[in-house]
Amino acid sequence: MMNEIKEQGSTNSTVRNMEISDLSNGALANLYGHHDAHLKQLSEHTQTDIHARGNKFQIEGGVSHVEHAAKMLFLLVKEARKEALNPEIVHVILAGNATKPDYEPQEVAIKTKAGVITGRSDNQKEYLHNIVTHDINFGIGPAGTGKTYLAVACAVEAYMNDRVRRLVLVRPAVEAGERLGFLPGDLSDKVDPYLRPLYDALYDMLGNNKVEKMLEKNEIEIAPLAFMRGRTLNDAYVILDEAQNTTVEQMKMFLTRTGFNTTVVVTGDITQVDLRPGEKSGLKHAMDILQDIKGISFSWFKSKDVVRHSLVQKIVDAYDNQKK
Repeated sequence: MMNEIKEQGSTNSTVRNMEISDLSNGALANLYGHHDAHLKQLSEHTQTDIHARGNKFQIEGGVSHVEHAAKMLFLLVKEARKEALNPEIVHVILAGNATKPDYEPQEVAIKTKAGVITGRSDNQKEYLHNIVTHDINFGIGPAGTGKTYLAVACAVEAYMNDRVRRLVLVRPAVEAGERLGFLPGDLSDKVDPYLRPLYDALYDMLGNNKVEKMLEKNEIEIAPLAFMRGRTLNDAYVILDEAQNTTVEQMKMFLTRTGFNTTVVVTGDITQVDLRPGEKSGLKHAMDILQDIKGISFSWFKSKDVVRHSLVQKIVDAYDNQKK
């Protein structure tokens, strides 16, 4: 409970002392992180100095910064009690809650061949709301949370209602690396394995025959990210999947393809980066620099939003816990 944290001192002071009650040693260690990494993230994010010992915290800095840091500490304490934290999850919590909307997301229901698709969790509902109200959208979180499936559903619905003329589904083929040229078959055969999740979602919502006809007419285009350079996409619904495996330059290139009457959805999991050592993820970089731009939305998912087999959520938590 939030009132389990006791505060001392004036809210107008530049120093705030806080004491956390009813927090187990395990949850407290989870809050701190390895070598206090999580508290250091909080300090950098809020531009404050944070001194901690046991369950007592002292926050120093500008008045507004201290106020913000205290609120973020409340959130981290709440999450530390419920799930295993790591630097990536802390980043998502701090960034996501810093931009949390103060409105009630509108209910979005999408009709497809697979039936009526709606958001199951609060985060999925907010994600769908953001997609239908913003031109560029980011969906960030672990596997199985519906990021790609819901984005494809929105794209299919927009096409069926003649709001766009084509669907463009994009994925970086990072896993193949330079070995791509040694795989058998033509280019389509080589990149198809990396695009299979997008095909599966389309087949589920439109049926095999409809998808094949749209592919023949180029109303659905599924391509590796490298093919986007130099293009401008108008009257389209564009989805970039597995965006954590883009470089900073690739992400900039992709986002600047956006044309008129185009909706862009970028999905990814920042805990599953497959880039070479030393390469910064374009998705992580975009999270840092684009959040304050009007017209761009960020939606954040956690393990509780997983809608696959019930064991998937437990697997996600186990791997996150192992990283601490």
